[in-house]
Amino acid sequence: MSTSPVPVRRPLNLGPFGTIEYHPLAEALDDLAGVPLDRVPRCVRVLVASLLHHWGRLGISTAVLKALVSAGDHEGLEIPFLPSRVLLQDFTGVPCIVDLAALRSAVQRRGGDPRCVEPLIPVDLVIDHSVQLDFTSRPDALARNMELEFARNRERYVFLRWGRRAFSKLRVIPPGLGICHQVNMEYLAAVVHRVPVGANRWLAIPDTLVGTDSHTTMVNSLGVLGWGVGGIEAEAAMLGHPIPLAVPRVVGVRLSGALPPGTTATDAALTLTQRLRKENVVDCLVEFFGPGVASLAVEDRAPLSNMAPEYGATCGWFPIDEATLRYLRLTGRPDEQVALVEAYAKAQGLWHDAHDPVPAYDRIVEFDLSAVEPSVAGP
Repeated sequence: MSTSPVPVRRPLNLGPFGTIEYHPLAEALDDLAGVPLDRVPRCVRVLVASLLHHWGRLGISTAVLKALVSAGDHEGLEIPFLPSRVLLQDFTGVPCIVDLAALRSAVQRRGGDPRCVEPLIPVDLVIDHSVQLDFTSRPDALARNMELEFARNRERYVFLRWGRRAFSKLRVIPPGLGICHQVNMEYLAAVVHRVPVGANRWLAIPDTLVGTDSHTTMVNSLGVLGWGVGGIEAEAAMLGHPIPLAVPRVVGVRLSGALPPGTTATDAALTLTQRLRKENVVDCLVEFFGPGVASLAVEDRAPLSNMAPEYGATCGWFPIDEATLRYLRLTGRPDEQVALVEAYAKAQGLWHDAHDPVPAYDRIVEFDLSAVEPSVAGP
């Protein structure tokens, strides 16, 4: 299938922080697919923005774009998904780095330059899964556990230190800083990236990722689109190969009300999981919308997104709004980054307003937060 010309770029005003370029989704969808932006679910808009960024390189056709944004049955049709970054944890991530090291050794044995083996997109490896607790209930417990961890796994850390220096796009987050999903939300997620496209020119693209942990979906609470994959898929993405993604069905979950006093986000997550299992959202993208979204802080949205594997969905995605910006400021993101997220989200229709037209979801599930009761997870 033939491809269309590379979509246009426009300047995006960031106020006191100048301008940055972006691919306007409304214009692209009108020109290339003949579909109005407000009919497309917001999480799909993120996928469209990713396709526009890689349009020429991946040879994407207008037929694929139309299938992604149009209602109907597109069984068997796939789109190429190349995330903007990869998140690894140590159990599955260390073997990925070992594979890259082995590829470098193979290239060197054949007389090539081993530096040609390099991740093409940013990769973060968070060491958290293998950490053990030998000391507890004492003031120096953290320090003692870390000393023992480094002594116990010295060979691994020597190798990872080499990997961090050898691969320019690999960052290694040491043990003791928290679980990978919380580190991802608090420190690593950009929500909107800026990538260089020329001398002193930058392009804004949405933050997307795959991670080698099923609960990578927790970052969906921040407006970042991502999910868990296997090590082979993660390695492929690291080396610039797109992941085939079946044209997704999108289930909209309309949130109403607010959590009553005495109930927690965990209660909401357990209740929602029970409900969505009955709705059969397997392999669907779940997108939250409606007046109840604004009642939840990002910290309360996180358990609902985290549990996506438990209710069977590919992800449980929240749109960007004022709560997102508050969280970014609370976690120390620079003012310029917060301004970029706000300006980009509003320009691209990724900003949530309860009064916006409802997109064309495959189906809608109603979920009243005020009806959630305290609950206990059973065996």
